[in-house]
Order: sequence, then structure tokens, then C-alpha cells
Amino acid sequence: MLVDDHAIVRQGLRSVLEREPDIAVVAEASSRGEALAVLERVSPRVVLLDLKLSTSSDTEGLELAHAISTGHPQVAVLVLTTFLDEQLVLEAVRAGARGYVVKDVDTAALVRAIHDVSKGESAFDARSAAAMVRGMQAPPAPVEPTLSERESEVLQLLARGLSNKEIGKRLYISETTAKFHVGNILRKLGVSGRAEAVYEATKRHML
Repeated sequence: MLVDDHAIVRQGLRSVLEREPDIAVVAEASSRGEALAVLERVSPRVVLLDLKLSTSSDTEGLELAHAISTGHPQVAVLVLTTFLDEQLVLEAVRAGARGYVVKDVDTAALVRAIHDVSKGESAFDARSAAAMVRGMQAPPAPVEPTLSERESEVLQLLARGLSNKEIGKRLYISETTAKFHVGNILRKLGVSGRAEAVYEATKRHML
């Protein structure tokens, strides 16, 4: 299944991959919501996912990877993107991606990666593997936590005492996605509980 917000990219990928006798493109999607809806109807072995799915959100691809890995664990997520940032590679792995390759990878390497993740193995090209190692070795930067727009919305509702399920209903997202955002907020604030998060965010004038 191809998930990319550019139709021409999906068309090109479909054309390349369907030349392979043992690969079939069974579905396409351009957004997180569309992808999750399609996954309820079809069950691909691999989702080829671009992390940048929206101009208004930098986390939609990561959120989708997490939703697939938790809600459809039999489906392997292989990231195919133009972005090669150390933290982004690590975040993708934490979100459940089994592989990470850059879009200018040659066809043979991409096909190998698809086969590898479909068998439950990891698949990282040399550049993404090196980026992941650098990210693991780099000391954490002493910077103020920055929440995404969606995480800020979740934090406001968190401060009002809403549960993950209630937050999901209020923001029209799944309970799993709400839980994912809450986890990111706790991690970014360096706390382990919801009450601590609210206290810390209040101190930092984030509420």
C-alpha cells in the first residue's frame, strides 16, 4: 500500500513496483485518515509511507506509523521519504517503522527493503542507518520543549482532566492517537505522569 500526499509520486512508485513479479500495489492513500480507512478494507503486508503527509503538520506520518503498528501489527511500515534527520529516523523507529529508506534509493534496494520488512526484518539504507546511529550517540540538546500544534491542543484538554478517549472525541482523532500525543507531551516535558505534565507546562507558561 502506498501512502504519499503527491499523486504523481504514487503513480511513479506504482509503475516501478508493479514491474516486479512478486509485488502488487493493492491500495493508495494520501493522508492519515484515508490510509486508516483503507486499512479497514484491505490488509497489505507492507505500507510504504512518506512521513510528510501534510503542509500543516510535521507529525502526521509518524502518527500514522504509530497507529498502524499498534492497530494493525501484522502490517509492516517502511518509511520512504526525502527527509534524513537523525531525530526523525529515531522517531520513526519508535513509532513502529521496520525500515527507513530515502526516496532517491535505487529500485533494487527498495524492492529488497520491501521484501525484508514483509518478512519481519529491518531495512535501513546506509544513510538512514548512519543517521540513526548518530542520533543515538548524540547527547540531548538542552532546549526548551516545543510542542506541535496538535500536542498543544491535547495539552489544553489534558489540563482540563479529560481522558485519552475524551480527548480523541473532542479532537476527532482515535483514542490511540490521543494516547500517542500524550506520550509525546510527557516525553518532551521530561515527566512520567499527566498531573506532572500539567504542573510542568504551567511552570513553563505553556497553558
